[in-house]
Amino acid sequence: MREHLTGLTAQNMAFTDCVKPTDQPAEKKGMKRKNWRNRIGFLLKTNSPQSIMHPKRHRSQVPSGDEVNQWAQSLDKLLSHKYGKAAFRIFLKTEFCEENIEFWTACEDFKALKLQKDMTSKANKIYEEFVKNEAPKEINLDFHTKNAISQCLHEPSESSFLVAQRKIYCLMENNSYPRFIHSDLYKELCAASKGEGKYIQS
Repeated sequence: MREHLTGLTAQNMAFTDCVKPTDQPAEKKGMKRKNWRNRIGFLLKTNSPQSIMHPKRHRSQVPSGDEVNQWAQSLDKLLSHKYGKAAFRIFLKTEFCEENIEFWTACEDFKALKLQKDMTSKANKIYEEFVKNEAPKEINLDFHTKNAISQCLHEPSESSFLVAQRKIYCLMENNSYPRFIHSDLYKELCAASKGEGKYIQS
């Protein structure tokens, strides 16, 4: 669902926020839970078909209990871990706001670029996909932030998306992240990391 912010028109308001679990019918919740269980099972299998049946033998391919517990310490801890970020993206997808982490990740990739031509190409791609009005994966940004980004597309710098990335990070940190940590998905991940998850045996 799209949240309505007081004093803003529908065209200029915050475009995409997460759908709250309470807003969804029980039937969809059940389908959603089945979907993320399948995705987590695939995530934990990685590239080895043996890692689920013999988790101790393939420990390096599955996040440990300590690692999964650390994800609850901060969003930064979660996003800095390969499997943590993947699990969070699965959760955001169930809440229909995976564009937030996709944008954040795209910004991280952008900051790693060195050549100006690569930065220009990537900046325009990010703008077209996430920032401009009615973009395919439009994120929750105010007019001034969007405008500042559009003004520097011809010659972007490492800091071109910094403000926007921080805003989306805060949005995830204050809304989606707490729900993720208290979700059944995260609880099952904790159990799976200790070899206790039921779906691991399937």
